[in-house]
Order: sequence, then structure tokens, then C-alpha cells
Amino acid sequence: MAERFFGTDGLRGTVNAAPMTVDVALRLGIAAGMRFRRWTAPHKVVIGKDTRLSGYMFESALTSGLCAAGMHVIMTGPLPTPAISFLTRSMRADLGVVISASHNPFYDNGIKFFDADGYKLSDQIENEIAEMVLNTDMAWSWPDARYAGRATKIEDAGGRYIVYIKSSFPAHLTLSGMRVVVDCANGASYKVAPLALEELGAEVFRLGTEPNGVNINDHCGSLVPDVVAAKVREVRADVGLALDGDADRLIVVDEHGAVIDGDQLMAICAQSMMARGELPGNLLVSTVMSNMALEIFMDEHGGKLLRTTVGDRYVVEAMRREDAMLGGEQSGHLIFRRYSTTGDGLLAALQILRIMREKEKPLSELAGLLTLLPQELVNVRVEKRLPFEERPAIGKAVAQVDKALAGRGRVLLRYSGTEALCRIMVEGEDEDKVKEYAAQLAKVVVRELC
Repeated sequence: MAERFFGTDGLRGTVNAAPMTVDVALRLGIAAGMRFRRWTAPHKVVIGKDTRLSGYMFESALTSGLCAAGMHVIMTGPLPTPAISFLTRSMRADLGVVISASHNPFYDNGIKFFDADGYKLSDQIENEIAEMVLNTDMAWSWPDARYAGRATKIEDAGGRYIVYIKSSFPAHLTLSGMRVVVDCANGASYKVAPLALEELGAEVFRLGTEPNGVNINDHCGSLVPDVVAAKVREVRADVGLALDGDADRLIVVDEHGAVIDGDQLMAICAQSMMARGELPGNLLVSTVMSNMALEIFMDEHGGKLLRTTVGDRYVVEAMRREDAMLGGEQSGHLIFRRYSTTGDGLLAALQILRIMREKEKPLSELAGLLTLLPQELVNVRVEKRLPFEERPAIGKAVAQVDKALAGRGRVLLRYSGTEALCRIMVEGEDEDKVKEYAAQLAKVVVRELC
């Protein structure tokens, strides 16, 4: 039950449908408070959210549960997920909480946690909390009434994050003269991202900065980079930055409007860090979804790509274990461990802008490091999340495609950690064949799991 409760990035689902209901959020606040409170004062938790309308009700429910458990709650209002990670560390809090469903539409929401060091919770701790929430006979260890928590709001949280994020950009450089389009997806970064860029000297063109509670990720942001690409071409900008709803991922557009994905961004940053001696062991950490071209690039440059399962939390866990300083995902999560403990879209943007400034080259030239292999991704909504090995027909179909690729491509099937989806990825040299194989596998998955 605990494993089904939390996905790869916390709890997530449709608002007012299990498990994303206020009664579950209340119990989750109690459970997390009980798990993380200390018996020596103070014990604090920082709560942030994105711009979804439902954020208000979940913020209230979580705050009630945490205060009842004896935690003092500090609310920041809408802020990027990485900002809450930073503030949890900066304010010496015991726990950080983010209310967000990231890139999902407004009718979804989610809850994820950071520990006192700003890292996402391990599977083990999440499962402990889940068991407390799901146990309807749970005997809570309530604190004495004198030790109930209180809730306050911090008014300068955005300013603190901007100062922190700007510290990652070299003091001797500015963005003066640079034209930047930024699409904030009507999400958590709608205030802080444009301000940070403007304070560094850029001329900023804003998109997705008028949230109304229901337009988050609606035909904007990192999932729809064509919007920022069109604006880049219109205003003849130097670069376009597309963030998602909670601003922990980034997709970039060059001066011609060409989309640069997370794999290409990692190659640019890895090359820069290797040249500066800032990439220990020349090790880059990414997931099984990253294009083979990234692995080839690292090998050709004397480096190594370490792959993990999908999810930036697993990338971070591997980075900590291997003492790696750069990691990320194809989807645009980039982790610069020198500065942050989680994916940060604005931080990643500043690193790309730094490299452009230092090399005095346009992004289109920098992005030429990788020639990506054709890759087709197909999502199939499933009714049953059965182990693939229990469906021999799926294994047979995968084996047939593997044989056809003859070692010059890859097949990957996995279940989404946040949605009822089977994700099918086929990669190879022939784009038409790759699409054909992905469609074939999708038909088998539909027949076996739907």
C-alpha cells in the first residue's frame, strides 16, 4: 500500500479524488509532523506551493495536521520547488513541503517533501509516512496543548531565493545586452524568474506570468516549447527559456527557435565543467531515458555516463553516492550539486547563460555537440500495472524489436510513477523504423494491459 501511495515524485493525483483529498492531506500533515518533529525546540516546516487553485485547500489541511503534530509552519506562497529546498536548508527547518503537480494540468495536484538537508525523502521514509497515513487505527502521539504548532507567512521568501540563485552566476559577468524570452507556465516561477534575469541585466520578454489558478501549464511552459520558440523568432531574442509549473525543469530554445532538450543541455554543461576541472571523474549522471548520443559524447570526451531509473530523486541519490557534481534528465531536470540539492530550472538557465557569455557563442553553436538518435516515446493509458514479465507477449514483442535494432538502438518499457501510463521508448538510427516499432509495441501493450 505504501509503494502505491507515493510515486516517483511524492503524492500526486486528481484533486478531490483519492488520494488527493483534504482528509488525506490532513493525515499526511500529522504523519509527517510526527515523523520529523524533534523533542527539543524549535521544530519547523517550510511549505510552498505553485499557482493551482487547489493549493489553498491542501496548504490549509497540511498546516492543520503539522501544527497539531507540534510543528511550527512557515508558509512562502507560490515559489519554485527548488526554492523550498533552499529555504528548508537556509532556515534550519526540519522539513520542507511542496504542494504541486509539476507539469500536470491544474486539476491535478501533489505533495512532496524535503528533509532538513534539502533532499527529497528516501523511499524508506516515504513508506513509513504512508503506513501511518493509511493505518486507520493509528494511535497518534499527540503533543501537549502547550506545544501545538503555529503558522506564519514569510513575506520575503521570493527575494531570498533570487539572491541565492544569482549567487550561482559569476559576479564579473552580466546579461546586459542579452534578449531573453522566459515562459513561466503560469506557475510557481512567474515572479522570481523574470526578476532574477532582469536583475542580472537581461532584457526579458515574459510569457506565462499571469496565473489565475487554472491556467498553469495550459498551452505554455516546458511541455509546449513551440510557444517560447515563436516568441524568440518574433522578438529576435538570443535565447528562450521554458520552465514547468513548479520550475524544477527547463527546456531551452536557441536564437533560431530550435528546441534544446535536457540531454543537449547536459552535454553543454558537462563539457564546460570538464574543461574547468569541476566534474570529478568526468562523471555525468542521468537516467535510462537519456539519448544514446549523450553516452557516446561522454565516452568520446573521456567521461562516463551513469544511468539510473527515471526520476530526479534517483539521479540525486546516485550523485551523492558517487560524489558526482552534475546530473539530470532528458525532460529538463538538471542538478548542479555545487549549488543545489534538487533540479532547478532557473539555476540551470543561469548556467547555460553563463557558458554563452564566457564562450561568446550563440546557443545554436553550443548545442551542436550532440547529434541525437531518433527516439520515439509513446504513452499508453493502462488499467493494470502488472509486471511485464507476467505478460509473455510483451516480452516477445520487445525481443523482436531488439533483434531488429541489432545493437544499434534501445527499447525501454516502464510504468509512470505519477500517472496510470505505460511509457514506451524506442531509439535507433532509422526514424521511420523507430516510429513503426514503437507503434507495434503500443498495440501489444494495449492488448495485454488495457
